[in-house]
Amino acid sequence: MSGRSMLSNLAVAKYANAIRSAPRSVICNRALLISSLLYALSAIPMTWDQGSSSVVPSLPGFQNHFSITSGANPEQIRNFVSLVYIGYSVGAALSFFINDNIGRLQSYRLYVAIWSIGQIIAITTPNVAGLYAARIVSGIGIGALSVSGPMSLAEIAPTEIRGLLTSWYVVAMGLSLFTSIFCVYGIYLHVAVGRIQYQIAFFAPVIFMALCLFCTYGFSEESPRWLMMVGKKEQALTVLARLRGLPLDHPRVQQEIVDIDASVRSLGGEERPTFLALAKETFTKKTNLRRLQQTVVSYALAQLSGANSITSYFVPYVNIISPGGGTTRNIFLSGMYGFSKFWFSLISSFLFIDALGRRNSLFIGTALQAISDIYIGAFVKCQQDGSVSTAASQGAIAMLFVHAFGYAVGLLTLPYVFGGELWPNHIRSFGGALSQTFHWLFIYAMKFSVPSLLKETDDWGAFIFFASWCLISLVYVFFCVPEVAGLSVEEIEEVFKGSWFNAYKRSKAAIWQGVEDQELARNTSTKNNLVETEWEVPLAASAEKESKGAATM
Repeated sequence: MSGRSMLSNLAVAKYANAIRSAPRSVICNRALLISSLLYALSAIPMTWDQGSSSVVPSLPGFQNHFSITSGANPEQIRNFVSLVYIGYSVGAALSFFINDNIGRLQSYRLYVAIWSIGQIIAITTPNVAGLYAARIVSGIGIGALSVSGPMSLAEIAPTEIRGLLTSWYVVAMGLSLFTSIFCVYGIYLHVAVGRIQYQIAFFAPVIFMALCLFCTYGFSEESPRWLMMVGKKEQALTVLARLRGLPLDHPRVQQEIVDIDASVRSLGGEERPTFLALAKETFTKKTNLRRLQQTVVSYALAQLSGANSITSYFVPYVNIISPGGGTTRNIFLSGMYGFSKFWFSLISSFLFIDALGRRNSLFIGTALQAISDIYIGAFVKCQQDGSVSTAASQGAIAMLFVHAFGYAVGLLTLPYVFGGELWPNHIRSFGGALSQTFHWLFIYAMKFSVPSLLKETDDWGAFIFFASWCLISLVYVFFCVPEVAGLSVEEIEEVFKGSWFNAYKRSKAAIWQGVEDQELARNTSTKNNLVETEWEVPLAASAEKESKGAATM
């Protein structure tokens, strides 16, 4: 692949071309930008919790109140770090039943409220039992938001910048992660020892999310797709027109609402499939079972690589690699680690994944993780056996950051990007909720077991354990993970009809399925012709209401 071709494949280049070709009002209008921003900010509770929970145990006020002697001792903080993920899994599972029943906006408000209640319980609880209960309650809200936020963004975004607006969620995650850690760093330096230290860290994001929740009244729009699903067709048309910044009778608005209607009809219209019907299709159809296998294994491998464990136990890890640095140094390094993960995610999302392809990005990123794990493991073993140089110690710290970069380029892609691309439309919500539920339960298991893993393997063995799984991931990617960049849903279906272990042969085969694209175009055209006449009355009625409203002003 030539350098020019690679540059043209970059996400940044694609977004720039899409923005130039789209009508200005579609890209730059208040309703779309504010709604997208508010939905994207639903990522804040998740990474604020992940970042702050990794360093809050180092605050003297937290240690005194909850009888913790050291925030660098993984055995003492494991319940605090891991229990929240039980709530994550429950929230992700319940979101499947709630999102489609009360709508995207009401779900957003409900989940933020649940998370806020958990934070308030954590602030006011007199003992550690209440703290653990608060962690689970907060996790329920966060887990549900992790499903509804990206889904809402995808449903309101115009096709030209759907990927760009969806990436706002990732940006919000990164900003929240390092902001939370530096918030705790500032608290440690400038707030007197007492309960107020951890209470500030827990309550600060509640204030911000309360402002976001308030802004959803009057400033944010409901998903037109959900409105169509519940039979509110005229309201869906009006909302879509506002999101596109175009009049109701504009050809683009009419075509898009017809496409949404056709999509909803293909899923059964207002008579949506039952839970049992969706489960049956997911677990009995060969191609869907193949999707489930890849999604579940992908989530597991991403966690077994150790990246998220390093984020949550960063202070203990730094203390293992370079003991005696002090709390100030450890919290500061943790903040810089979160800051670097933010930029690594942006760099990989906009520069690596689309230019190199999914498989190549996975090979590069996973190899970097394996190399850094092996180096750190060997360093810790040598350090235990005798003295090591200062340069080697600094190199081991640097390898934690190399590990983060490798994860952003590689295994972070595997579950999150593939998980959104693989599922067909009619079972996407069910498949997404199912895989996310497994994802959070597996993270809970990993983060709860890390202290025991470190203890039983004399610390250095844990890094070799992570490196081994990175090598297994390389083998799995080569044989089982197809290249799906640029493929339609129908082409991905063809890819998954093959054997589980010949992805390296079939990765490019479906790209040349031109017949499939033509068939898809014919089917779409047929659906449009069937439903277009049904929109003449709603369009005329909406236009008449609009003209009457203008006459009375």
